[in-house]
Order: sequence, then structure tokens, then C-alpha cells
Amino acid sequence: MSVQPTQAQDSAANPLDIVEQIVAANEWAFDRRSDSEMAAEAPGKWCDYGLYFSWSHEISAMHFTCAFDLKVPARRRSALYELLALANERLWIGHFGMDSDDGMPVFRHSVLLRGAPGASSESIEDMVDIAITECERFYPAFQFVLWGGKAPGEAMQAAMLECAGEA
Repeated sequence: MSVQPTQAQDSAANPLDIVEQIVAANEWAFDRRSDSEMAAEAPGKWCDYGLYFSWSHEISAMHFTCAFDLKVPARRRSALYELLALANERLWIGHFGMDSDDGMPVFRHSVLLRGAPGASSESIEDMVDIAITECERFYPAFQFVLWGGKAPGEAMQAAMLECAGEA
């Protein structure tokens, strides 16, 4: 059985318009490259994160990446891939991967909006907040593997220690 969508159901509003408002409200640098692409830079505790948003009107989906300002030496890539798999086991939303072009770890997430009137500002804010929070949470583990020479399991265990109180 096939249902013929109405014009309003057929296409979601462009969520990059909402992304642009959120990024501007946070006073982050951004570049709206086209109706389907936008890049921004968000500050974090450990580094600045490169945010990239891509909207596909044809499939009513927005793809989002949050890239670390962190280059991975070729000799450490296999260890980092193992660490990415361990980190992904702890995520509910999105996943970590490696950008094959420049060797940076990235957090990725996509949102399907077919049949929806559009994305809400709350859902986009949550998506960006979750990405930055997860990048901040796992950044020490990436550093332990890349520059500390630790094994991925050891780095994950050290990075996931919950500290209580203040020093």
C-alpha cells in the first residue's frame, strides 16, 4: 500500500536555517556555503571542534559531523580504530569514525526528516550538544592512545574514571 504525500508532507523545511540561528546565537564562527552545506567552529574544553552540516532535500536527511582538531599519525591509526570501536560501544546516539582524507577522528550523526514539518531547534541543539559532550568525554582517551602510547583498552579505562569532589 502506498500513500501519496501532500506537498507539506513531501518535503521538510531546510534544517540548516535553524542550525544557522543556533550557531549565530552562540557566536560561533560559521560559513553557510550553500542551501545544503554549512560549516562552523565550536569551542570545547580540550580543543575547538569543526562542525559540518549537510542537508539532502532529496531524501530529507541532515548529516552532521563534529571533527576533532587532532591529526592521527599513520603509525597510530590501527590503535585509534580499536579505540573508536570501544567508544562506539558506549554511545546511544551517533558514532565515532575516522575521516579518511585528513585522518581526523569525527563524531557523526544523521537525522531523517521525511514526513516531518521540519527539525526543531531543540532537537538540533541536542544533536550538537550530544556530539560536543561525547567528543569532550573521549578526547583524553584519544590523547592517551595517540601521544601517550597507551593501548586502547587502557586509555579507555583511564579516560572514563569518574572523579568525585574537587582538588
